[in-house]
Amino acid sequence: MQEHTFKIQIKGRVQGVGFRPFVFNLARQQGLVGSVSNNGSGVIIRFHTTEERANTFLRTLLESPPPVSVISSYQLEKTTTENFKEFSIVPSEKEQSINIPLTPDFAVCETCKKEVKDKENRRYEYPFTTCVNCGPRYAITTKFPFERAHTSLAGFEMCPACKNEYTDPSNRRFHSQTNSCSDCGIQLQLTDSKGNTLNISKNQIIEKTAALILEGHIVAIKNTNGYLLCCDATNPLAIAELRKKKKRPSKPFAVLYDSIDTVQKEFEVSEQEKELLTSSIAPILILENTRNTQIAAHTIAPGLNQTGVLLPSSSLLELLMHIIKKPIVCTSGNIHGTPIISENDIAQEHLKTIAHYFLHHNLPIQFPQDDSVVKIIDGKQHFIRRSRGLAPNYLMQNNKIKSGVLAMGAHLKSAFSLVPNTHIYVSQYFGNLDNYDVLERYKKTIDKQLGVFSCSPKTVLVDAHPTYQSSIAGETIAKEYDAQIFKIQHHKAHFASVLGEHQLFESEERILGIVWDGTGYGDDNAIWGGEFFIYENHTMERISHFEYYDWLANDKMAKEPRLALLSLLNNENRRDITDKFSDTEWKIYTKMLDNNVLKTSSVGRLFDAVASALDIKDVNTFEAEAAMLLENCAKTYSKSYYIDFLHNVSYDIIPSQRIINELFKAYNEGFCKERLAYSFIYTLAKSIITLSRKHNTNTIACSGGVFQNSVLIQVLARLCRNSKIKLKFNCKLSANDENISFGQLMYFQNIKN
Repeated sequence: MQEHTFKIQIKGRVQGVGFRPFVFNLARQQGLVGSVSNNGSGVIIRFHTTEERANTFLRTLLESPPPVSVISSYQLEKTTTENFKEFSIVPSEKEQSINIPLTPDFAVCETCKKEVKDKENRRYEYPFTTCVNCGPRYAITTKFPFERAHTSLAGFEMCPACKNEYTDPSNRRFHSQTNSCSDCGIQLQLTDSKGNTLNISKNQIIEKTAALILEGHIVAIKNTNGYLLCCDATNPLAIAELRKKKKRPSKPFAVLYDSIDTVQKEFEVSEQEKELLTSSIAPILILENTRNTQIAAHTIAPGLNQTGVLLPSSSLLELLMHIIKKPIVCTSGNIHGTPIISENDIAQEHLKTIAHYFLHHNLPIQFPQDDSVVKIIDGKQHFIRRSRGLAPNYLMQNNKIKSGVLAMGAHLKSAFSLVPNTHIYVSQYFGNLDNYDVLERYKKTIDKQLGVFSCSPKTVLVDAHPTYQSSIAGETIAKEYDAQIFKIQHHKAHFASVLGEHQLFESEERILGIVWDGTGYGDDNAIWGGEFFIYENHTMERISHFEYYDWLANDKMAKEPRLALLSLLNNENRRDITDKFSDTEWKIYTKMLDNNVLKTSSVGRLFDAVASALDIKDVNTFEAEAAMLLENCAKTYSKSYYIDFLHNVSYDIIPSQRIINELFKAYNEGFCKERLAYSFIYTLAKSIITLSRKHNTNTIACSGGVFQNSVLIQVLARLCRNSKIKLKFNCKLSANDENISFGQLMYFQNIKN
C-alpha cells in the first residue's frame, strides 16, 4: 500500500499534560516514524505511513489520551513528504501567536503521593514531587508553548538522575517539564517571624513545621500557588489568635484534611462530592457538619452548620498532613482585603504580625491564585470561587466570538475575560478592586496575558457603572490600544453569562432571566439587584423587578443589615427597631431617609433586612454574613408549611416593602424565626414560578450572588420540577460577579444593539 506523510494537529488542553510522551510511546508501539512537538495551537504530529495505519493511530490516540488532557479538536491531513529515521520529540515550533488553552495547576496525583512516603523511593519526602499528570502549570508559567525553559523551573538544572528519567520513554517522568528532586530541585526554608532561619537540617523542616502547628503556632506556608496561614483546627485558642491577628472575627475558615478517608469519617460525603474533592482541581468543598467532626467547628465557621474542606493539593501539603494526622485551618496568606501573597520577602514583612513561623521555598510563582471553592446543591456543582485548578480557561464549544476582545468584569469579586484568538480565557478571582494591591494584581495579570498572547485588544467591554475601577482601567486600556469601548449593564451581563454557559442564544423559545444580587448600576440610574428579563431572538428586555426602596448610606447599607431593614419598614414598624441604633444614629439615618433620592431593587439587601428583622444579624463582620446566617436558619426548618408573603399581587412589580413588613409583623406575633426565614425564601422562589407562568416561559436562567443560597436553589429546583420548567444556573462559573466579564462577552456577541 502507498505511504504518505501525514500531519495531525491536536487542539485543546494538550500542553503540560504529558501529551507528547504519550504520542511518542504510542507511535513507537505502532512502529511509526515521525515527530511530535508543541506549537502555538497545541500539539502537532508528523509521521510517514499508509492511510490505514494513520487512521488506526489517530483512533487509538483519541480513545486513550492522558488523564488530565482535554482534546477539543483534531485534524488529520496529508502533507509534504518528509523522511524520518525514527519517532522523536522535537523542540517546540517558534510561532508568534499562541492559540491554546492555558494549562491550569493540577493537584498532586496518587502515584506521587505514594512515592514521597516510600522510604525506598528516591523522591522520599521531597516536597515538590510532580509528574506529567500533576503539579503546578499556570502558576509557574512565564510564556508559551509550555516548556521547562518557559517556567519558573528554568533556573533549576536537572541532575543526572532526573535527566535520565526525562529522556527515558519507559519512565513515568519522560518529558515531564516540572521534573526535579531533592538533589537539584526546590529548597525549603523555615524562619521565625523576624526572618531568622531555624538551625535544622533540610530533611527536618517539614517535621518541625508539623510540630510547630501541633504546639499551637500559626505558620505561613508557601504552597505552589501562594501562601497559606495554617494552625491546628482542633485548637480553639490557636484559631481565636488567627482570627484576632487577621482581623477576621467570624468569616469561615477552610480546613485541610490528610485524606478522603478521614473526611468521610467526619462528614457525610456523596460520591459526587468525593470525586470532586479527590479531583485534579482539589477545591475547597463546602460540606454539612455532622456530630462526628473533631474540629472546633464553632470557631471555624461561627453560626454555620457547614465547613469548607480540602485535601492536599501539593506534595508539600501531603507530607505535612501525613505527619500531623489531624485537620488544620488553611486560609489565604494575606492581610484582610488584600490579594494572596506569593513572594517570600513580602510574606515575611506583611505577615510577621500574624504568623509565628514561615515555611518558604525558592520557586517563583508567576500567577498567584486562591483555592477554588465549590458546593454541591441539589446534585449540581455550584462554584463559590473559581480559581486554582480551573483558571484561566473556559472550554466552550462553538465559540464564535471575534478575537481581540477584552472584557473587564465588575468591581467586587473581580475577574476579566480575554479573547485573543479562538479561545476564551476567564481569569482567576481577584477580589475587591477598591483595594490598591488587588487592583494592581488585576492590572498586572491583564498585562501579562496580553503579553503572553501578543494581543492588542480591538474592543474593550466594561460595566455601565462609571466609577468601577474595572471600568476606569478599561477606559485606560482602550485609549492605549485605540480600541472601541462598550458599556454593558451589570445584570444583563449576569443573564448573558448563563445563556452563554448553556448555549441558549440560538434557542427558539422565550427564556425568563432572574438576576438577584446586591448592587448593579441600572439603565434608569437606580441601583438594580432584583431583576426579571425575557430573552428572545437575540433581544433582552426587563419585564419586572422588585419594588424600589431607599438606598440608605450608600455602601454602608451592604455592611449593616439593620439599615436595609430601616429602609424597608413602614413608619409604624420602624418604631420597633430603635433599639438597633443609638439616638444619634437614629436621627442621622431617619433624616437621610427623608432626603434620600437614590433607589434600589436589591434582593441581596432584602436578605439582609430579613436577617435583621429576625434578630439574626444587624451588622456584618464580613460580606454576606447575614445572608449566610439566614440561610443556615432556614435550613433548620423541617416542616412543610410556610407563609406566603406575596398572596394576591399582580407581579408587575414585586412589593419588597410588603414582604418585609408582613414578615416583621409575623415575627412580633410570635412566629418562629426558622419558619419565617424559610417562608421568605419560599416566597421568592414561588415568585419566579409565577412570573414564568405569566410570561409563558418553560426555561428559567438564574444568576447573581443571591443564587449561591442553597435553600433558595433547592426550593426553586423542586418547584420547577413540579411545574416541568427547565432551570439553568451558572455551572462552570460562579453565580456572583466573577461571571460578569464572561457575560459581557456573551452579551456583546449575541445581543442586538
